[in-house]
Amino acid sequence: MGEGEFAVSGDTEVPEPSDASVREIDLVRVRYIDAEGVERLVQLEAAADVRFEDGRMARAIPSHRDQGHMPGQYWVAKWGDFAEYESVLESKWLTLLDFDPRVSAFVTQPLEFDAIDARGAWRHTPDVFARRRDGSVLLLDVKNPELRDDPKVLLQEERTLRVCERLGWEYAMVSEPSGQLWVNVDLLSSARRPLHLGADLVPRLLELAREPVEIGELMRFMEFPDLARGVLYHLMWHQRIVTDLDRPLRDTTLVKTAAEVGA
Repeated sequence: MGEGEFAVSGDTEVPEPSDASVREIDLVRVRYIDAEGVERLVQLEAAADVRFEDGRMARAIPSHRDQGHMPGQYWVAKWGDFAEYESVLESKWLTLLDFDPRVSAFVTQPLEFDAIDARGAWRHTPDVFARRRDGSVLLLDVKNPELRDDPKVLLQEERTLRVCERLGWEYAMVSEPSGQLWVNVDLLSSARRPLHLGADLVPRLLELAREPVEIGELMRFMEFPDLARGVLYHLMWHQRIVTDLDRPLRDTTLVKTAAEVGA
């Protein structure tokens, strides 16, 4: 896996339909709110051309005392604004999408499927819509791992997968991010905001890391190593300096300035 890439397929196994009738969806409509705040309802086929990332949330995230999850706002480094999330678990996936260089934009609670199939009428608002730089789409549902085997959750997953197949979208239902990649991205995310103090160290760090160098060795060249480490993490978040993020970040970790696009 390359720097900044994460796989959703390893976090969930999509079940094969137990009833082929679910494949024969009679009607699917998509409700969304456009950038001007106008609510729209279109047939499924028309939804493939909608830029949902430019619209508004189709569902307000509830917030009240004693609810079982913690909603909040995540500051997105890609465009310098906030995205709302419904749970801490969902915020982790927003962090991964923000870090992923293939993703250009994402929005939470982006649309609602309003459908009828052989098992009856159903509605569902997925958690996250992500647009990749190549124009492809990733739709995510984020579920508490304790609920993953619930029959209603499995049916929702099955139905949403079939709809996304018709749209040509990738779909995954995910739970806790796994592996060393998440641990490292979580650490680097603390340095994702614009640099102020220490910005003058950027050219020197980029120059010193033109050839692979250990983090500890790189810090020994710095007059203020604690400050320089934060700047280094900022450059790694923005993938101007890269390493193998499937391994723990230690002082012995080798890092290198990323190749310039077109170089």
